[in-house]
Amino acid sequence: MSAIDDILAEARTGLDRVLPSADLLDDENTLVVDIRPAHNRVAEGEIPGSVVIERIVLEWRLDPDGDHRIEGFDAGTRVVVVCNESYSSSLAARDLQAVGLRNATDLVGGFRAWKAAGLPVRPGGTTPVT
Repeated sequence: MSAIDDILAEARTGLDRVLPSADLLDDENTLVVDIRPAHNRVAEGEIPGSVVIERIVLEWRLDPDGDHRIEGFDAGTRVVVVCNESYSSSLAARDLQAVGLRNATDLVGGFRAWKAAGLPVRPGGTTPVT
């Protein structure tokens, strides 16, 4: 096993990972955050209601006590991070827990598992939160 496999496995031990389900779209205490690059979002689409935040600014926009945070969530909100296949999203969710989002997690299988399950998709290309 490589070092990154160990790091990923360790990150996931602290996550209550979420399976793709339309229930995510109806949960008022869940914020779905898409960290995928623009070219993936344009080509494949996005989860309706998700917020697009580039990985490079993720912790600053979602630090519940930060000066640069977006509105619409607090430290108790379940934040579900989505990437292509749920590798970088697991690491991102771990990092969000470290800044105070105790319920941060990720979507098992990522956006591609969501789409493969036949769940709703909107056209991609949403401008990321800056």
